[in-house]
Amino acid sequence: MTRLVLGPFNRVEGDLEVRLDVASGEVRAAHVVAPLYRGFEAMLVGRSAADALVYAPRICGICSVSQSVAAAAALAEATGAGAPPNGRHAINLVHAVENVADHLTHFYLFFMPDFARPAYATAPWYPAAAARFAAIHGEASAAFLPARAQWMQMMGVLAGKWPHTLSIQPGGTTRGLDRGALARLAGLLAGFRRFVERTVFGDRLENIAHLASSDALAAWAEAHAGSDFGRFLAIARSTRLDRLGPSIGRWMSFGGYPTADGHAFARGLVEEGWRRPLPVEAIAEDVSHAWYGLQDGGPPTTGRTHPQLDNADAYSWCKAPRLDGRPVEVGALARQLVDGQTLIVDLVARYGGNAATRVIARLVETARILLLMETWLAEIRPDETFIRHGVDPRAAGTASRIGDASGSSGAGLSEAARGSLGHWLRLRDGRIAHYQIIAPTTWNFSPRDATGTPGPLEQALCGTPVRPGETDPVSVQHVVRSFDPCMVCTVH
Repeated sequence: MTRLVLGPFNRVEGDLEVRLDVASGEVRAAHVVAPLYRGFEAMLVGRSAADALVYAPRICGICSVSQSVAAAAALAEATGAGAPPNGRHAINLVHAVENVADHLTHFYLFFMPDFARPAYATAPWYPAAAARFAAIHGEASAAFLPARAQWMQMMGVLAGKWPHTLSIQPGGTTRGLDRGALARLAGLLAGFRRFVERTVFGDRLENIAHLASSDALAAWAEAHAGSDFGRFLAIARSTRLDRLGPSIGRWMSFGGYPTADGHAFARGLVEEGWRRPLPVEAIAEDVSHAWYGLQDGGPPTTGRTHPQLDNADAYSWCKAPRLDGRPVEVGALARQLVDGQTLIVDLVARYGGNAATRVIARLVETARILLLMETWLAEIRPDETFIRHGVDPRAAGTASRIGDASGSSGAGLSEAARGSLGHWLRLRDGRIAHYQIIAPTTWNFSPRDATGTPGPLEQALCGTPVRPGETDPVSVQHVVRSFDPCMVCTVH
């Protein structure tokens, strides 16, 4: 048995280390380490309730809107606020801008450059892939980065600034949109649609969103081999990417983009091939292998975040979230499975969740989100309100409001690009008495729990091939990146 230690990883947001036990040319066991403690949950306790809207976005610089949305939703539940239709549409739009940017940034800048590595130099597709997808200097980066910069101008119109906007509030958004702003947003959205249809897909968004089976995808890939999605599918087929990084067979979504009667992407759980209601109350965190006190685990409504280094079994700052005592995978693959997108359902039924299906799900979801954005934008009525206030957060959680001194509580459940994000808080006398966060990468990159069960990535890495002499195995890179980790969110 040989021990390989990979890290720090480049092209990953934050710090990550992966320890591998390798024998007979494959990974036999993996330990995934989050080596950096951040402590935002501890920072928030004792502060004014409204400070959550200032601190939470600063958990991360690339998915700050997701943190804002979750924090605002938790405060909304605790204070009784509710966004009007305009506010809901505007927040969904700004959240979608960030999520689409994250999906395509992952594809072009984080995932595809690994196929330009020398390990693939003898492959017939390598010269074209290296020219197209090489990090920094590839043709794809030169095309994508200006389009991304133009796309992010929508943030200025919708949210005032990015990252760390303060426009997202418990009762909606402070950033109203007049007809001029709506026209500018429509122009930016149309321009980005043209880029995605021309470069990413070589086809209309509607055709991607409605792909219904793996056979349909194979036929589409043959007809659109010159698109970047088509190039990925050809490379994935050649490298058998569908054999890497198998899922654990349980997928969860909190539901993406609130609507008047639910979510645009459904909330739920998929296991054993069935979609089921999501028992949110069954979420708990295990700290048996993390650097926290043993009393810090349990449901996020009561859990704590107190660093403690004398746990002999610990190897990560990441807690181990579990649903009904078992791990789940979150992310675009989980969202599209739970929502019943027919292509993703068929791919998983045939081949299971894997590194290839995670990337395919992100790109299919990108097409679906852009179509949803056009609908939300068209439904905004500029003469109507964008925000409706409930109880002032500075007065929330008082004994007079709820009849006792225990405070008022709220949970903000949302879907970031990388998966299910939850904020749980309790307010007392206008201040934060309790705050806990479970981020998507906390779910996917969790350590072992008290039963010895590894987290989703730790399980996905087992069986990954390692070539003779490899110290930085390219297959391991594919598996890790297929989950698109955001390590700065992982430990709050």
